[in-house]
Amino acid sequence: MNDYLNSIARQFNDIAPAVDFWTLRLTSETHEAVSVRQGVMQPAYNHHAFGAMLTVVIGDGSGYAATSDLSLSGLKKAAELACDWARQSATSGLLKAHDYPRPDAKACYETPLKRPWHDMPLDEKITLLQDANTALKISDSIVDWSAYLGYGCDEIVFVSSAGAHIEQRFQYIQPSLSAVANKGSVTQFRSGGGYNASRQGGLEQLELLDFPDAAHGLAEEAVALLTAEECPQGKMDLVLAPSQMVLQIHESIGHPLELDRILGDERNYAGTSFVTEDMFGSYRYGSELLNVTYDPGHSEQLASYGYDDEGTLAQREYIIRNGILERPLGGATSQARTDMPGVANARQAVWNRPPIDRMANLNVEPGDSTQADIIASIEHGVYMETNRSWSIDDSRNKFQFGCELGRVIENGELKGLVRNPNYRGISATFWRNLAAVGNADSFTVAGVNNCGKGEPNQSIYVGHASPVCHFRDVDVFGGAQ
Repeated sequence: MNDYLNSIARQFNDIAPAVDFWTLRLTSETHEAVSVRQGVMQPAYNHHAFGAMLTVVIGDGSGYAATSDLSLSGLKKAAELACDWARQSATSGLLKAHDYPRPDAKACYETPLKRPWHDMPLDEKITLLQDANTALKISDSIVDWSAYLGYGCDEIVFVSSAGAHIEQRFQYIQPSLSAVANKGSVTQFRSGGGYNASRQGGLEQLELLDFPDAAHGLAEEAVALLTAEECPQGKMDLVLAPSQMVLQIHESIGHPLELDRILGDERNYAGTSFVTEDMFGSYRYGSELLNVTYDPGHSEQLASYGYDDEGTLAQREYIIRNGILERPLGGATSQARTDMPGVANARQAVWNRPPIDRMANLNVEPGDSTQADIIASIEHGVYMETNRSWSIDDSRNKFQFGCELGRVIENGELKGLVRNPNYRGISATFWRNLAAVGNADSFTVAGVNNCGKGEPNQSIYVGHASPVCHFRDVDVFGGAQ
């Protein structure tokens, strides 16, 4: 796909170090963005980078080095540094030489798209954003408003001494709309149009994300929330829209199930996990309605790919089935450390970071309830949309989340808006109170653009999808409590 990266890969074969095993990951990264805030165009963003990550195995040691110097001399220096680290780690490594993954696949993967980013000229993108700004500014109560449109393209060539040659090209579309309303001491925020719902694909994704058509409705909701009642307080039924399920899945299923976190690798930075190795295969994570998959098969999701960054084939797997915890989110290296099955989720965010266990596409599978039936079954509760705030402990167990918008549910009907809706719980019991899962009609693809983890830090794209979900006996409260 990328002639330049492929030519470097061919040249590297001639100078590759004489080691037990090596891999070379060559990357081209392109990112562009335009935005308009309060009717004023902001500075355009353009970023392009090339880089390489080289990993070697010598005896029982492994080492890696990254470089942006893709000349033969630059790659030789990186190889020397990686070999030095491998020799130093030989007596203190976690694994033996035979445990390191040795990929040999030959494959290509590319994001399917119908309308490329560059099909729309820059002036048309700016006009689109200006029109969205006009639609957002519906009254003097709107005190801040903005529209954003971003694009990314990552091209990767991965080769190994075992003969692997994997080429992948990912293209991302990242739109968002936001409106801030204020009246006296009350401020409310609404977002949408792709906010926290970025996708792979081209400009054809904009219509599917309701961009920019959602602008006027979001502004109306922000203004209406200024005079809405505070969210009620107490134990009650809770219905979460897919836009909030993204955060719930991410924080209380995804992070605690990352295998390197379970093993303690993240303890001093991003925390540990309440999950232990002996739970897999028997622990009841949620009610029988909870089915969670690692699924690279939704090509429009942010973390769809053919192979992970250790060269492992990506295949759909159940993480939780009928409420029972089945397997962790661990790539091939972590699997070797624990002798446990995992998934192809060893990922590196950028060219100068090593692959570590990361969430990818982590989805709650649809059930058989319509959203109307779920609402009709509830006597007293609250419906919530779109995350606004989050807090969770270091073991990813106790949490407290706030949402942008809520609606009271009374006697099976959605009633008026409530502002500052919040809820809290414990991961170990919250999911066991799952009472209904929406069907495919409410199943929505979304994701997280900036999941941070690792030392040095890596900010990476994560895909999530879910239908609407109903939970019982949840501690709900408003902003005044």
